[in-house]
Amino acid sequence: MTHPFESFERIYVINLASRADRRAEMAEQLSRIGLGFNSAAVRLFDAIRPTDAGPFPSIGSRGCFMSHLAVLKDAVAAGFQRILIVEDDLNFAPDFAQRSERLVARIAAPDWGMFYGGHEVPGHPSALDGAVDLKPEEPVQTTHFVALQGPSINAAAAYLAAMLLRPSGDADGGPMHVDGAYSWFRREHPHVRTWIAVPPLGYQRASRTDIHALRWFDKMRAVRDVASMLRRLRNRR
Repeated sequence: MTHPFESFERIYVINLASRADRRAEMAEQLSRIGLGFNSAAVRLFDAIRPTDAGPFPSIGSRGCFMSHLAVLKDAVAAGFQRILIVEDDLNFAPDFAQRSERLVARIAAPDWGMFYGGHEVPGHPSALDGAVDLKPEEPVQTTHFVALQGPSINAAAAYLAAMLLRPSGDADGGPMHVDGAYSWFRREHPHVRTWIAVPPLGYQRASRTDIHALRWFDKMRAVRDVASMLRRLRNRR
């Protein structure tokens, strides 16, 4: 049986060195779908943790943007034509094996530029089953499970890099959350065909955030472990 990710030259797993908990959870998720950190295509990619937010909404959002940009630059330097980027809070859907098997041909096809295996698309129907093409102007929230191929890799790397040269709020697109940056990129490059798996093949695992301000129960050592345990129970679905 062909693995649904067999056609990707590199599968990047973005992870902060300080988040050993997420590395362990991601190892379990990869094992569920027949992969691991020792798989030839899989690469654990060190996430970037800035010391300040700069022109971004938060330190975490800046780090996420810079991490995705670093992945894209790495792929460009290596000459990869098909890459999958996953963040370390990704859980694969319980029925991943069955549904992904039906999407193998679509994933391997050369006619798309971006693919979201996990996503939030405001106002988009979710009662479908299969592959759905998105319009360039349809924004996609979250970037925990996204793939690019062909010229889109170079184009996205150049587009995100250009955003860093502009001020926040610039009409041409300045520093912002990376999911917004990808949506701006797609809108400005309408030829980049984008599709999503519906329902999503993966979702974000409940986990202590690295993007937004910590909640009170993640700051207090006395209850932090309890919060982590409750999240693990919630994620077992």
